[in-house]
Parts: sequence; structure tokens; C-alpha cells
Amino acid sequence: MNAPRTRVQRRPVHGVLLLDKPLGLSSNQALQKCKWLLRAEKAGHTGTLDPLATGVLPLCFGAATKFSQLQLDADKTYLATVRLGVKTSTGDAEGEPIAQRPVPALTAERLADVARQFTGAIRQVPPMHSALKKDGKALYEYARCGEEVEREPRAVVVHALALDAAGEPDTLTLLAKVSKGTYIRTLGEDIGEALGCGGHLTSLRRLATGHFDLSQCVTLAQYEAMNDEERLARLQPVQALLPGHGRIALEKDEAARFLSGLRRRGSWPDNEHVAVFAPSPAEGGGSCLLGTAHVTAGELIPDRLLSPPEISQILENLS
Repeated sequence: MNAPRTRVQRRPVHGVLLLDKPLGLSSNQALQKCKWLLRAEKAGHTGTLDPLATGVLPLCFGAATKFSQLQLDADKTYLATVRLGVKTSTGDAEGEPIAQRPVPALTAERLADVARQFTGAIRQVPPMHSALKKDGKALYEYARCGEEVEREPRAVVVHALALDAAGEPDTLTLLAKVSKGTYIRTLGEDIGEALGCGGHLTSLRRLATGHFDLSQCVTLAQYEAMNDEERLARLQPVQALLPGHGRIALEKDEAARFLSGLRRRGSWPDNEHVAVFAPSPAEGGGSCLLGTAHVTAGELIPDRLLSPPEISQILENLS
């Protein structure tokens, strides 16, 4: 007879955990493991990394989930390796080889020329093995059934791209900073085609998303080895998701009105994105985040607000 499972007592946890996602886990599996370790009530990630990918994965807990879209929209930086000469059914090492061609000599000049072709605004056809939906069904579901459906090219931006073939034979290293929605797997395949030999991704590591990078991350193994206090201490505050926002501080009475959804008037300049704070009643002073807003013609207009219970819980954890 199996022993009864111990029920985890969940608790309110608010903040951002910067995880270095391990190889082999989906983004959701990594999220659920960290949510369990923190005993958190509410959690969400900020865009998926494939199981074969590793690297920066910001995980949002509690009130931070309200601002996770900002990281979904952020630019990303990736380091990838491409095996040249072999095209696979999925565009990566999980697929079956479907074509093989000789790899030409890769001079620095040729690689620089190809890098220029794929730098700036480009159009990509999303891969069949992706979560993008067509007629309410994910593309990978069609692919698993052996179906290929027509996909419209999508506009993306490659801000910077460097290619290096100085490593293993027939292997290309790709370093790219890209806009949201860019498929590095597709970029690797397209570069292989431009070189005349095809190719597929063999590894992918996310080095940065927005202003978060690997130097700020903790591995899952490190996180599992920590005690509860150390795990909570690794959380970044909710406002860590708002680096590009202007800052507005309200006095207590004005803060209460703003938090109830009322617009406030002041001498603030127009700004599409501001983070609004109020004095913290917690010992040691400081301030607490109320939410985000925008300013038009001297009017502070609420966008996303924390709830009073969320603010109380955050302040309680600070005291």
C-alpha cells in the first residue's frame, strides 16, 4: 500500500526568480519545480524555452505575473551551434535527417556576408514544430500527424548576428540578439541554406532576456540545495520587471485613491510607461510598488495595479 502523499501548504510569494533552465526540462516543468520549492500559490513564466535549450528563464510569482508580458516582448540574446550539411525534419537534433549536402569552405568573408543578409528586419516562416497556432491547433500537433500546413512569413528583427566556424568541423557558432517571435532554429536552418549546405540546430542557450542575463541566474540544482530563507532571498522584487518605466511617488492619501483606480493630477510630464510607488509603512522606510500607469496632459492614469492584499503580503515579507 502506498503511503499518502503529503499536501504542500501553498503561500503567497511575490517576485521574480531568474533561473538558468537546465537541459531536458520544458519551461513549464522548470516553473512547476520552482513553484513547488517555494510553495507558491501563483506562478508563470515569461516565454518558453524548448527542452533542448538552456539559459535565462525569468519565473514570475504572485503579483509579478501581472507584468510578465513585458519580458515576453523583450529582446533576447542566444548562443547556438548549427551542424552544417545535415537538414533534419524538426530543424534541430531531435529530428530525423532528411537531406545531406557537402559543406563548402567557410571563409571569414563569406560568413560576414551571410551574417549581413540576416541582420536587421527579416521575414521568417515559423517552423512546423512550434507552439504557434493555426485554426486553433498548435503547429506541432499537425507535425506529429505528418501534416504540413501553410504558414505566413512573420516580420522579426535580428539586432546583431555573429557567425564563427572556428570550432569543430562542419559546425557553426551563432550569436544573435533578436526581437520577440524570432525562431533561432529557423534562423540556423536559413543560414545553412544561404551557405549552400543546409543545417540544423544542435544546441541553444539563452544568454539574456531584456535586462536580465546569466550572471543573475541560479541553476535548478543550486536552488534545490538552498533552504527556504535562501530561496526567498533569491527573488527579485516585482519592480525588477519595470526597468524602462519612469518612477512616480505618491503620498499616502493620493496612493490610496490611485490604488482604487482613480486618476490623479500632477505636474508630471507625459510618459507612456511609469511605475507608481507609495511610502512603505514597513520599518526602515523605503517605498512599495502600487502598479503601472501612463501620464497624459498631467493626468496619472492607472494601467496594471497590485491588489491591497498583494501589497500587504509584500510588505510583510520585507518586515
